[in-house]
Amino acid sequence: MSRATPLYRFWSPRYWTTWLGLGLLRLLSLLPFRAQMALGGALGWLLRLTLRSRRRIAERNLAVCFPERSDAERAHLLRAQFASLGRGVFEIGLCWWGDADDLRSRVRIEGLEHLQQALAQGHGAIILSAHFTTLEIGGRLLGLFTPFHLMYRPHSNALFEEVLRRRREHHFERAISRDDVRSMIRSLKDGRAVWYAPDQAWDRKAGALVPFFGIPAHTNTATTRFAQMSGAPVVPFFPLRDADDAGYTLHMLPPMAGIPSGSAEDDAARINALYEEWIRRAPAQYLWVHRRFKRLEGEHADLYDRAD
Repeated sequence: MSRATPLYRFWSPRYWTTWLGLGLLRLLSLLPFRAQMALGGALGWLLRLTLRSRRRIAERNLAVCFPERSDAERAHLLRAQFASLGRGVFEIGLCWWGDADDLRSRVRIEGLEHLQQALAQGHGAIILSAHFTTLEIGGRLLGLFTPFHLMYRPHSNALFEEVLRRRREHHFERAISRDDVRSMIRSLKDGRAVWYAPDQAWDRKAGALVPFFGIPAHTNTATTRFAQMSGAPVVPFFPLRDADDAGYTLHMLPPMAGIPSGSAEDDAARINALYEEWIRRAPAQYLWVHRRFKRLEGEHADLYDRAD
């Protein structure tokens, strides 16, 4: 458990807007689930109109990843993406403060035995996930079935980060900063399951240029390194909203055989192919507003310059 920073240290005016947002999120989390999902869809409509830069990024991502779709189909997918984003905002409140019994009534899990069998080997397990808009609520829902640690990127807003970390550690045993590799490996060697999502753009150390939707993309290869150092199997996990937005299905898959393979680049390509398979099942629920194809060369070198 990380050392908490007293909340009274965040009473300066610079945090007043954050306090207001957190208070509103807490109040909205008290609404009936259906009302929250409806309001989340409306929020998504507003976000699509106001976040013009993010909208253009999503448009470019959808254009290069789904060239086989018509303009009208991609426009529909863009609207659905922002509706999903809006629901994801409300799901943060559900994740942090939602009633466990109510959430349990809205979720089913497939393949939990794969994680249990992986943990029985005694080397922990890497729960390999991705940045779907259900990322936050998916963790809370998984925590209803099994304990785990999670690795995450700290938020730049110190108050939001403190509340986020507290709520995550309340529900998920432990939250590990993505820079704290030593703690990640220690958790695995202690036999713990650790949630990890390495699907966003990564062109630093431990990265490779491998295909994602057929486009060479800078990809994090640290999954291979973690598996090598700990002996932990890699168990894919994808939490998705049901089609009627009334609940969720958590998909836990069998461990990925052959990882580590000896080639971090080949492993990353396999992982990206798996991501693509599951993104195609629910494309609106993936986080398309992220610059996944930045700092490329060739025909995609100015992908987001054109977008902006």
